[in-house]
Amino acid sequence: MRTMNGKIAKGIAGFYYVYNSNRELFECKAKGGFRKKGIKPLVGDDVTFCVVDEEKRLGTIEEILPRKNELLRPAAANLDQVLIVFAAAKPSPAFELLDRFLIRMQLEKIPVMIGFNKAELASGEELAVFEEIYRPTGFPMFFFSVKEKLGLERLCEALQGKTTALAGPSGVGKSSLINFLCPDAGMETGDISRKIERGRHTTRHAEIFARNENTFVMDTPGFSTLYLNEIAAQDLWKFFPEMQQEEKYCRFSGCSHMEEPYCGVKLAVSQHKIASQRYESYRLLYKELADVKRY
Repeated sequence: MRTMNGKIAKGIAGFYYVYNSNRELFECKAKGGFRKKGIKPLVGDDVTFCVVDEEKRLGTIEEILPRKNELLRPAAANLDQVLIVFAAAKPSPAFELLDRFLIRMQLEKIPVMIGFNKAELASGEELAVFEEIYRPTGFPMFFFSVKEKLGLERLCEALQGKTTALAGPSGVGKSSLINFLCPDAGMETGDISRKIERGRHTTRHAEIFARNENTFVMDTPGFSTLYLNEIAAQDLWKFFPEMQQEEKYCRFSGCSHMEEPYCGVKLAVSQHKIASQRYESYRLLYKELADVKRY
């Protein structure tokens, strides 16, 4: 029996589907020793597997290679970066949810990028506002349209040679983007409800698709909310990169950037160095975290 190296593309009901180096998928079971050791294979894991049936492409996962990182929600491993995808319009971007995603990825210590799909549905002025809000964060930004095939070349360059997870709410075009990047994926795409302008959930589990030999894209379930309860309210500003630049100008040590006078962050907001939308997200999240009971 041959042994191969591969990457877990998805896991369903105890079966793991593993890409080999030729991007062929093998259906594998994990050997019993993993369960005894409390180890669960994750989507994105680099593994060694033994081919049980070459013709039927069946195998057994023998070893999980060391992980460089691990994401808890969705459960995944070995991500190089995350692209947070929102729609530029229909539905309009929910900035507070986008800010939650940015904070979550910083907590996970995974490089993050921001992508606005459906750029053809927004005016130039609207796109300029989005850029003005998030340019001070320093996170790379992409404006594109999968439908109109606009702005995708630069995005493809940023994905080349990496394993990238797509995250974001439903209805923003993540599945359509994956179908463009990986034509063999055949992802189901969801319509937007005209009444509430929300997308149907078309992704139920994390799954990796191979774009080429060393470029992988992971689809993840859409989220409508995201909790950050492990952060103490007084540490929240550390997850807003543009606030880190201004915090040193606060007169009082331990400034919460909420109601204190002589606050460098609030001054920066008044001077438009920090977008008011970002500061409003900060205030909302600060109040939410301050109400969390810690034991």
